[in-house]
Amino acid sequence: MKTLGTHNYYVYILTNKNKTVLYTGVTNDLNTRLYQHQNPENLTKAFTAKYRCFYLIYFEIFQEIESAIKWEKTIKGWSRQKKDELITNFNSEWRFLNNEI
Repeated sequence: MKTLGTHNYYVYILTNKNKTVLYTGVTNDLNTRLYQHQNPENLTKAFTAKYRCFYLIYFEIFQEIESAIKWEKTIKGWSRQKKDELITNFNSEWRFLNNEI
């Protein structure tokens, strides 16, 4: 995985197998966070577990947590169409990137 510096933060978007649901998050350890989404605790009511959003389709790296959180909140406020455009510009085929990071 490409990194920028000693402190990296990631804004990421996950989807389900059929690419009908989107989840936006922020983390400082993308690999560990993806594992946690794919292996939720029993009986969890987490959004990603409920809708089976385990597939990484977008991520962006930041060096400052404040910038990452601001970008995450911006994306969360967007329409589905605008999120789709962001993802398509980054990952035109909407490939699942889990094994590429």
